[in-house]
Amino acid sequence: MAYIGNIPAESYASFETETFSVSATTNYTLSHAVTNENEIRLVINGVVQQPGSGKAYTASGTTLTLTSATVSGDSMYAVYLGRALQTVNPPNASVGLSQLSATGTKNSTTFLRGDNTFASAGGDNTPAFFAYRSGSNQSMPDASVTVIQMNSEVYDTDSAYDTSTYKFTPQTAGKYLLHTQYETNGGGDQVLYIAYILKNGASSGGSQFLHRGSGGSSLSLSTTSVLDANGSSDYFQAGFYQGSSSVQLLTGIQNTYFTAYKIIT
Repeated sequence: MAYIGNIPAESYASFETETFSVSATTNYTLSHAVTNENEIRLVINGVVQQPGSGKAYTASGTTLTLTSATVSGDSMYAVYLGRALQTVNPPNASVGLSQLSATGTKNSTTFLRGDNTFASAGGDNTPAFFAYRSGSNQSMPDASVTVIQMNSEVYDTDSAYDTSTYKFTPQTAGKYLLHTQYETNGGGDQVLYIAYILKNGASSGGSQFLHRGSGGSSLSLSTTSVLDANGSSDYFQAGFYQGSSSVQLLTGIQNTYFTAYKIIT
């Protein structure tokens, strides 16, 4: 016989049976509840009994009632017609998501493993924050690294950024992606600018730009780093260096910002 899809493995299925310890009674208790007697086949002394009211037996729930009592020495067993036991693996690609089950609570930080248990997917991208420079422009001294005073926040998930010290101190260990951008008024031709990410007050990498243009023209500079935090004392700041031989201003409110978030690993 031809099939569309997987061929049923019916020839490899068997049915669960139950053998009773017989006594002189008409009432027995089934191991599995049934809707009615048609869900089991009862065999007494090798003879298949007819189910139904007024016939050999009836059944409901776990109660099996015989029309005539058995006697000592009788043998009796029941076959559960609704409890087929599969003795082979299901065919390839025959099981869908609706057939899968697992214990536990699914959420955004867990995933289902092949052994029906849940494992951590690495957690959330927090602590995370976004801070920017608001209010007046900030003066940038010549030939030194200056901490940018990002004094306003858009969000700060764990209150890890301080708008007075301009430090991001995540209390969760891990790797963090940090990014900062500045806008300045510019300071003439051949001026070196460097954007820094500072870790514990020291430079941890940055990007530099040699300005070629007339003084007074604004420019933007940004840098991105991935750095480790120990979850207790490590902190990060945004730093800026300019070598124009004069004081310059950070301008462009909200175009000067500092942001970071924890990387899921």
